[in-house]
Amino acid sequence: MEKHKYYGKTKEEAVNNAKIDLQEVEENLMIIEKEEVKGGLFKSKKVEIEVIEKREVVKFLKDYMITLLKDLGFTANLEVKTKENVPNYIIYSDNDALLIGKNGKNLSAFSIIVNQALKREISVPFKFIIDVSDYKEHHQKQLEILAKKIAREVADTKVEATLDSMNSYERRIVHNALTNNKKVYTESVGEEPNRAVVIKPRD
Repeated sequence: MEKHKYYGKTKEEAVNNAKIDLQEVEENLMIIEKEEVKGGLFKSKKVEIEVIEKREVVKFLKDYMITLLKDLGFTANLEVKTKENVPNYIIYSDNDALLIGKNGKNLSAFSIIVNQALKREISVPFKFIIDVSDYKEHHQKQLEILAKKIAREVADTKVEATLDSMNSYERRIVHNALTNNKKVYTESVGEEPNRAVVIKPRD
């Protein structure tokens, strides 16, 4: 992954220099501001930035995952789709069930390894999603259906309901599914890894 350094009297000037040199718009660049560079006796201070093209990060992640899957003994194809400016890496393997694991635990572990590899390369956050044969998309729809079903029961009975413990990704799906519901609201309770969502009736 190539990293470029640019300088300017201000950060804006340094960014502009990067855009001109790389012939890219700013939204396609990851910009990391470094410390100001002290000038000499008759020279003013300069701002240094490090710039990485996002397409380089996307390629790095794809190449890393392909190598990791091979090392783990999987025969797999990897497709990259961009949704709402977020790269989605869809893995199609010869053993999807094993790669996903019970309740998605193996997929979560795989994602953690990939995230750690990226953090070693860049110091700024980069959002991406890893899925196996649309497992997450299917799982999300199931959670949304479950959340809305229980929400209707809570609204009718006026008795709160606590769902099974979920990871932060799953809890966020439930919260988002019911965020505009006028009859119930949600709260997360408990400590990791047993944190769960409670669906409560509104007064």
